[in-house]
Amino acid sequence: MDRHQLIDPLENLEDRMCMKHNKPLELFCKTDQTFVCVFCSILDHKTHDIVPLKEEYERQKAELGKTEAEIQEMIQKRRLKIKEIKHSVDLSKEAADREKAEGVQVFTALKESVERSLNELIETIEEKQRTTEKQAEDFIKELEQEISELKKRNSEVEKLSHSEDHLHLLQNFLSLKAAPPTKDWTEVSVRPSYEGTVVKVVAQLEETLNKQMKKLLEAELKRVQQYAVDVTLDPDTAHSKLILSDDGKQVHHGDVWKNLPDNPKRFSLYICVLGKQSLSSGRFYFEVQVKEKTGWTLGVARESIDRKGEITLSPEDGFWTIWLTGNYFTLGDPPVDLSLKSPPQKVGVFVDYEEGLVSFYDVDAAALIYSFTGCSFTQKLYPYFSPHLNDDGTNSAPLIISPVKLPDLFF
Repeated sequence: MDRHQLIDPLENLEDRMCMKHNKPLELFCKTDQTFVCVFCSILDHKTHDIVPLKEEYERQKAELGKTEAEIQEMIQKRRLKIKEIKHSVDLSKEAADREKAEGVQVFTALKESVERSLNELIETIEEKQRTTEKQAEDFIKELEQEISELKKRNSEVEKLSHSEDHLHLLQNFLSLKAAPPTKDWTEVSVRPSYEGTVVKVVAQLEETLNKQMKKLLEAELKRVQQYAVDVTLDPDTAHSKLILSDDGKQVHHGDVWKNLPDNPKRFSLYICVLGKQSLSSGRFYFEVQVKEKTGWTLGVARESIDRKGEITLSPEDGFWTIWLTGNYFTLGDPPVDLSLKSPPQKVGVFVDYEEGLVSFYDVDAAALIYSFTGCSFTQKLYPYFSPHLNDDGTNSAPLIISPVKLPDLFF
């Protein structure tokens, strides 16, 4: 059997020959990255790293195989990313459809409620107007009857006044002088009875709207609770007078300075601490128990905040927080008071990085306390906690990072 290996006919033989020595280019100079013949390797490339063409071929072929594998991996990663993006779009569409459906349901119910209230209002006013008109008709009828009686009596008086019969006049005078059969109409009036009807109906509509709003807020809180993160306190950032629990879930103010290393991350002036977990994209949510405290600050802060000197709790300085001092809720600098019926026992903090949103919730009441909107985040965000001074024991209760109880809907 013929064992000779068949190869493709060689083309452009002159390209495979050394132009200087007219010898085949059978070697490769790795130093100059060029093809050479035997004479070139001896004369011009004597001290260079020369290898047979086949050896360099095998090495380059292996490198090509590696490169091909890397390219295939890059292609696969991009295909997976396309799949991921398409899946995200599908999820976004599903969420948008749910949001639209919920919005249509809510506004349809509100529209029906408004229309129903308007119809009831019109019907009530028209019914009261009919009652007023009937009352007026009855009054007019009674007055006309009295006018008729009075005319009759007036006629009798006039007739008697022309009588020349002394006895007849005196006999009838007493009966005519008696009080006429009429009532006192001085205080009688017809007043519209529908005043205040609009206010009453609007108040009922407001109550309905508030109930609907509460349902929406409850649904919104359940939605953001899906993004719950297991937050723990970072002891490397804690002020030296703060006392952290071993599990990193509780913090309160102590009266004694602890001898701690003063690293760049630690707050030196303000009584505060950051969470270990950070956010640079997406969403996260955590809850903090503030029960029995008279002062605290909660929110998020960007990574580059000043940890050694004076700070102002404002978005301009990298803080998105609310705080309680006594009975007053405040945010921003200068402070802006928030009107709340009662202090919350547990506060939920939600951040949507891309949306530029930081929201605070009263968890037990399922009520929105406040939202920072239109924020521009360019750095990592960290949970921010300050239990404030213990105030001779009146504010000694700790801030407690609580586990988020996810609604059954999301299990």
